[in-house]
Amino acid sequence: MMSVILPTNVMTLETALLQRQSLRDAGKKLVFTNGCFDLLHAGHVTYLQEARALGDALWVGLNTDTSVQGLKGPLRPIVPEQERAIVMAALGCVDGVVFFSDPTPNALIAALQPDIHTKGGDYKATDLQEYSIITAYGGEVKILPFVEGMSSSNMIGTILERYGR
Repeated sequence: MMSVILPTNVMTLETALLQRQSLRDAGKKLVFTNGCFDLLHAGHVTYLQEARALGDALWVGLNTDTSVQGLKGPLRPIVPEQERAIVMAALGCVDGVVFFSDPTPNALIAALQPDIHTKGGDYKATDLQEYSIITAYGGEVKILPFVEGMSSSNMIGTILERYGR
């Protein structure tokens, strides 16, 4: 296992809360999204760029390995959380990364209170568990277009099909 040093924009919740207050004080709009981002692909990057364009900063809530396993099964994630965070934090459109281990980002969203929360077009805003939390404090939920045919699961399927088990 490699020893990794996480970039400074991979934050603890405590650091994120301090930086969130600084953004508020400066009158800047925080956009937030969350996900596993296991095998990063063009659909992810397109989505993240579109999310970033909605505000002054984009933070990503990144599911921990334990959380991903709970959502996707015991064989996931393919890429460990620290490595996923390094890749995510290196994207020019991502200003901050915060891990969360719960099955939903609800507690993280409630703590950070982003101005805008984004999800991909495979969701409906009012169906999201976090919708009532966000609207209660005056935030917005924006659903961004889904890039068809691009997913980590599809990538895994292609690898298995081409290279076997």
